[in-house]
Amino acid sequence: MTHVILIGDSIRMAYQPLVAEQLGDGFNAGGPEENGGTSANVLAHLEAWALSQPVDIVHVNCGLHDLAQDAPGRPRVEVSQYVRNVENILLQLASTGARVIWGTTTPVLDDLHNSRKPFQRYHTDVCRYNEAALHVVSRLRVPVNDLYSIIFKNGVEESVYDGVHMKPTANALLANAVTNSVRKQANHLE
Repeated sequence: MTHVILIGDSIRMAYQPLVAEQLGDGFNAGGPEENGGTSANVLAHLEAWALSQPVDIVHVNCGLHDLAQDAPGRPRVEVSQYVRNVENILLQLASTGARVIWGTTTPVLDDLHNSRKPFQRYHTDVCRYNEAALHVVSRLRVPVNDLYSIIFKNGVEESVYDGVHMKPTANALLANAVTNSVRKQANHLE
């Protein structure tokens, strides 16, 4: 049995059941019941969510909550701290011997999101945080599942219903990508 843990925000929570179903027999796939939130929150809960249990593959993502601004120009987690958190998360997960996959942060529709929420998110920040994380991910040689590009290529307006969360067809695209990335890493397990 291949033990798979998915860690991430509400985007992950939406595709997780689809991934578990698609992986089927031979895989035990799940993740925390709660939203992963910021990279700092993921780091604080990493022991409970992944490090303290048997795990073969971890697909991890965080970023949407880090770049959210509760006050104009003030992200919840500055990009420099985000990079340090991502590195720490990846190093701790790798220390378990598990295969680790990094999922990029999905796009947002600024106007739609920001007209509905008491906090702001901007597409330019999604790009900036993704770029910063990818420098660390590349240096650590962690495989990337480019969830951002999947949604961007599908069309952000066609994929997102409230500025940030995915419509069912986009959730299915993300689930397929996560399933495929997990299966690819499963082929490398000893």
